[in-house]
Amino acid sequence: MIKDTLWTLLAVVVFPGGLFAMALGLALKGVERRAIARLQRRVGPPLVQPFYDLVKLMRKRTLIPDTANRFVFLTVPLIGLAAMGVAAAMIPIPGFYQPSPLLGDLIVLFYLVSVPAVALMLAGSASGSPYGAIGFSREMAIVLAYEGPILLSLVAVALHAGAAMGQPIALNLSDIVNYQQQHGAFLFDPWLLPAFLTYLSFIPANLGIAPFDIPEAEAEVLEGPLVEYSGPPLGLLKLTSAIKSVVVIGLGVALFFPNGPDGIAGLVVFALKCVVMVLAGALLKAAVGRMRIDQAVLFYLKWPELLGVAGLVLVAARL
Repeated sequence: MIKDTLWTLLAVVVFPGGLFAMALGLALKGVERRAIARLQRRVGPPLVQPFYDLVKLMRKRTLIPDTANRFVFLTVPLIGLAAMGVAAAMIPIPGFYQPSPLLGDLIVLFYLVSVPAVALMLAGSASGSPYGAIGFSREMAIVLAYEGPILLSLVAVALHAGAAMGQPIALNLSDIVNYQQQHGAFLFDPWLLPAFLTYLSFIPANLGIAPFDIPEAEAEVLEGPLVEYSGPPLGLLKLTSAIKSVVVIGLGVALFFPNGPDGIAGLVVFALKCVVMVLAGALLKAAVGRMRIDQAVLFYLKWPELLGVAGLVLVAARL
């Protein structure tokens, strides 16, 4: 029991959560910024620029507004970072790493993925800035809009995998990945196509990619919840966003196309899949403008919600 606990802590702090997730997340941010620059015919920053930015922020002074709630203002970046560290440790890397059952299942991961959004809302409300309050309201609206579709997508996959394995529902990510390693990726199962498309639609809103980067719109609300942050707290919020990229994309890989080789090659393939997804997001970000918040909410309550319901109905019809 003690050995299992130590390995679990190591997974959260070092690999695949903690240090590894931080490094991969910042590298993905660098790839995204460079890709967007090239799509816009700019040279762009070096791939390691997010690492430089993080070091610079960690060395700067923290300024706290007089109107801010000091405790909440300084605590929420730590909460978001801790949640993402645990969530990253729960993502299987096919052929290389399987998470400990002590960390929880798909239900726990679903709630952990929501924590950074809640932390961002609390950060905006605690700052005392009107721009932060606007960012808070926008973040809350879009979270309420996309939580329904992503839940429908996860339930559809869990029911499908459970039925295939002779269980009522499969909530263990390692079991879902192992089944696909043996029988083929769910990505190529036509019954799960609506669930896959629903998950794809969830990624840009959760990661703040255009056209759904509305809560932090620089030109409108000056980065909203982040406007009053500086120094290490801002660095932690940026780091949380980077790790969330690994978690959200890695979860999509595990649910729909985890197949790959064993050993180090499996880790490399996993990282390459994450890079491909980031490049697709960069293309989307460079190609479209920002939606209004009412347009984004209506979009998620309409198309992804319908896709999620359709996917769940298709899977339930086969049980």
